[in-house]
Amino acid sequence: MANIIIGTAGHIDHGKTTLIKALTGKNTDRLKEEQKRGISIELGFTYFDLPDGRRAGIIDVPGHERFIKNMLAGVGGMDLVLLVIAADEGVMPQTREHLNILNLIRISKGIIVLTKADLVEDEWLQMVQEEVREEVKNTFLENAPIIPVSSTTGQGMDILVSTINNMTKEVAARNTDTIYRVNVDRAFSITGFGTIITGTLLSGRIEEGQRVCIYPAGTECRVRNIQVHDQDVKTAFAGQRVAINLAGIKLEQVSRGDVIAPPDVLQPTMMMDCRIELVEGTDWSLSNRDRVRLHLGTKELLCRVTLLDKDELKPGESCFAQLRLEEEAVALRGDRFVIRSYSPMETIGGGVILEPNPPKRKRFNGETIEELRLKESGSPLEVLEKVLSISSSTFPGRVELAKSAGMGQEEIKPLLEGLKIQGSALELNQGGTVAYIHRDYYKKLRDRANNMLSAFHSKFPLRKGMSVEEFRRKLVDNIKGPFIDELLRRMEEAGDLEIKNQTVSLSGYRIVFNERQKRVKDGIISLLEAAKYSPPSPDEIATALEVNREEMEEVADALCEAGEIRRLKDGVLILETYYQSSVQAVTRHIDAEGSITLSTFRDMLGTSRKYAMALLEEMDREKITKWVGDHRVLNR
Repeated sequence: MANIIIGTAGHIDHGKTTLIKALTGKNTDRLKEEQKRGISIELGFTYFDLPDGRRAGIIDVPGHERFIKNMLAGVGGMDLVLLVIAADEGVMPQTREHLNILNLIRISKGIIVLTKADLVEDEWLQMVQEEVREEVKNTFLENAPIIPVSSTTGQGMDILVSTINNMTKEVAARNTDTIYRVNVDRAFSITGFGTIITGTLLSGRIEEGQRVCIYPAGTECRVRNIQVHDQDVKTAFAGQRVAINLAGIKLEQVSRGDVIAPPDVLQPTMMMDCRIELVEGTDWSLSNRDRVRLHLGTKELLCRVTLLDKDELKPGESCFAQLRLEEEAVALRGDRFVIRSYSPMETIGGGVILEPNPPKRKRFNGETIEELRLKESGSPLEVLEKVLSISSSTFPGRVELAKSAGMGQEEIKPLLEGLKIQGSALELNQGGTVAYIHRDYYKKLRDRANNMLSAFHSKFPLRKGMSVEEFRRKLVDNIKGPFIDELLRRMEEAGDLEIKNQTVSLSGYRIVFNERQKRVKDGIISLLEAAKYSPPSPDEIATALEVNREEMEEVADALCEAGEIRRLKDGVLILETYYQSSVQAVTRHIDAEGSITLSTFRDMLGTSRKYAMALLEEMDREKITKWVGDHRVLNR
């Protein structure tokens, strides 16, 4: 069963508050000034017990033009609106402005209530009904019932109550399985209880004891108590008016316009992409960078409108735009908003948020327009795929994707599974940390890896490949943690590359020496073979082979990578077989004698102190031996 919020709208002194009192027996004007002046200034709240036993929340809005911003703070959560028009006055300026606002917010159900029907003749009443029917053409109220009533005599009230009862049965239940969200419309404190906020629970469910976050400040606190219709409850559900007692928070830390939601699900922003429209009949048009008043949820703030696909927005037109805010706010994709002119203040338009956390957009950019069109009309799966495609370079997890897509984490679970099944999303898992990338981004990385390695092999044909460290750094900048290793593993399994001895190469790449390089290779090996443990220096090798030092080193590097020779400290080269023989000799001696000195090792090999030291230091580096005092022992 859906939880219902019923709201009022209409011009000042047309009897909205009196009507609610006639329906519920309660006066929603709680301020002394309201009761003294007989006009509503702030939002009023109560509840209404419907004939079938359901209890609906009531939001009564002020009708004076000076308090439009208070009215705007109350309309966002309404399921059914009562547009109140006094029969003795008919349609007035705030009737039209409130109707425009309701249309912009996309309220879908409403009843037109002609109050003070007892004060006019039937002929006048008929004329007013015709005027009203003409006024609401092409709005959501075009086919709405018009019910004349008198809040003082009771005329028509039974018909109104029955109509409300029947129409609220048609209201679809809100999603209680997504993230909870409350736009704060009132914050106050009570001695002995602390800070209390009120608002409409727009989605999800909220429970006593739950941790919540106050956005955009990001302050976390705990739900101490929840009331719905003046009754304590353990859990409140989407579509209910709630009063939440917050523990661990001071009153000055929360105010109207803030949003209560789970920690880490909303991201404060200074920019929002949207579809914006101007109401027909307004005298205003919008030029790029115009400053307006933005009403989003229960928040009012200033912003400038960057038109993305038009130079000017005229009455009745719409376009894509980016709102550049003057203070941080939060939103989800699909949230509706209203804009008013900066001065004089008048409701001129509104729209829907398409991307709550966008980059700064360039005007008339084809890719941006295409992206916003998809986010406007695409299915949740298509929207999530687009979000993943855009954000893949950051290796987002489920939390980040949920934020960017404007969905709950539970909502995107099956969508991510769907993207994985169709091959659009790849899941990366390293040590229990999970990230997702789009297949197109993975293909882009594969192509980049192939191009990098091809260029490397072309430039350095005698080197087996790039070091893993260099390859990681050049493949992806600022990559998150361990996911590069998972990517490399996938590429290796797919046969794109090979990783061996901390070196990355194209799969199947083998070093091929030309005739001149083969002569140098054979010469290096021959010289090192003959010299054994007293090898010639690199310069001596280059001179003996009648090549320059650079050419000799290039071939020597290839032999090192191939494991045929080893480069010791100070560039000393030695055959790998001789190095391994020296390791065995040291190991045998230490096993027998307990340790070995540099001089003993030198004499064993019949070499100089320089080469004996270079060999021992290489064994230290490989943690075969370690230096203790003036001798070495095995590093066991």
